[in-house]
Amino acid sequence: MKHGANPHGMRRRLLLALATLPGWGAARAADFAPVLPGRRLVFPADHGAHPDFRTEWWYATGWLALPDGRPLGFQVTFFRVRTGVGEGSPSAFAPRQLVMAHAAIADPQLGRLRHDERSARVGFGRAGFETGRTAVWCGDWRFALEGGRYRAEVRAADFAYALDLTPDGPPLLNGKAGFSAKAPDPRHASYYYSRPQLAVSGTVTLDGRSQPVTGKAWLDHEWSSELMPEGAQGWDWLGANLDDGSGLMAFRMRGQDGNPMWSAASWRAADGTARILTPADVRFEPLREWRSPRTGIRYPVAWRLTVAGRVFELQPLIDDQELDSRRSTGAVYWEGAVRLLEGSPPGREVGRGYLEMTGYGERIRVG
Repeated sequence: MKHGANPHGMRRRLLLALATLPGWGAARAADFAPVLPGRRLVFPADHGAHPDFRTEWWYATGWLALPDGRPLGFQVTFFRVRTGVGEGSPSAFAPRQLVMAHAAIADPQLGRLRHDERSARVGFGRAGFETGRTAVWCGDWRFALEGGRYRAEVRAADFAYALDLTPDGPPLLNGKAGFSAKAPDPRHASYYYSRPQLAVSGTVTLDGRSQPVTGKAWLDHEWSSELMPEGAQGWDWLGANLDDGSGLMAFRMRGQDGNPMWSAASWRAADGTARILTPADVRFEPLREWRSPRTGIRYPVAWRLTVAGRVFELQPLIDDQELDSRRSTGAVYWEGAVRLLEGSPPGREVGRGYLEMTGYGERIRVG
C-alpha cells in the first residue's frame, strides 16, 4: 500500500467491486468442500489453511497484564474466505480468496474497545496464507506458528502489539474428534480445535507508548462450508482459561426467537484429558443487558453459565466491547474479555476468558 493511502476507502472499494462481479454471493455450499464426520484431524498439516472450504478463521483472544498490573483484553482474528468468484479464470486478479483481519484491545482506562480491521484479496504480496502450517497475513498484520509458538503482529492507528503465544499441550478437538455440529442436521458443522492456556509475552503499544505484557490466551482454528442452519440468528460463545489449569469452550446457536437451537461444550482438564459435553449439559442464562450508544443494540453482557453441573457467572471487563466490522465481514457484534466467578454471590474469580455474541442486531451471516 502506498504511503498516505486510505485503507478504509480501499476496503470499501474492494468489497463494492466484489459485489458487482458475476456470481458473487451466488455460490452454493455444494460448490465448496463439505465437512463430514469421521475425518481425522492431522497435525501439523491441519494447523494450516484449507482453501477448498468456504470460510476459515484463526481466532486468538486473551487477558494481558501491564507492568503496573492493569488488565487489558486482546483479540486478533484472521479470516480466509473462498469467494467462488473467478475460479475458472486464468487472471491473477480474480478474487478467488480473500483475507480479512480484525484486532482489538479492551482498555478499561479508555472504557471501550480500540479496534481496527484489514482486508485484501490474496496475491501480489498484499495478503496470503499457507497450507500445512499456520501462516496468514494481511498487509503488515500477521499470525504464524513458528518454533513451537504462535506470533501475532498488529499495527493500528492507536494501538499495536507483538505477542508470542506458547501452547502447553496438544490441541483440544471440539465435538466428535474435531467434527463440531452446529445443529441437529449434520450438514451444519465445522472442523474445529482449540488451544487453551496459551502463555503470552510481548509488547503492547497504546497511543505511542510501548510496554511489556504477560498473560494467558485461547486460540480457535475453525473451517467450514455451511455453518449457519436455517432459522439461526446468531451465537453465544465462550473460550476461558481457568485458574486450575483447565480450559472451557461453550457455545449455543440461537434461533430468531432467541431460544437455543443447539449447544455444546468442551472441557480440557489441567492434566490434558478432554471431556466433550452434549446440548443437555450446557445452559446460558442472561443476567444483565447493556445498550450500545452507537448502534442501539442491546447485548446481555453478564451471564450465568451452567456446564456439567458447575455454575459460573460471567462478568465483563468493561461493558462497551462492541465491535463494528461493517466495513469487512458486515457484522456488528459484542466480543470481549470476561471474568468467570463461581460460588455464592458475589462469587470468587476462578478464570478469565472471552465472550462473543453475534446476531443481536441483524442476523449474522457466515458460511
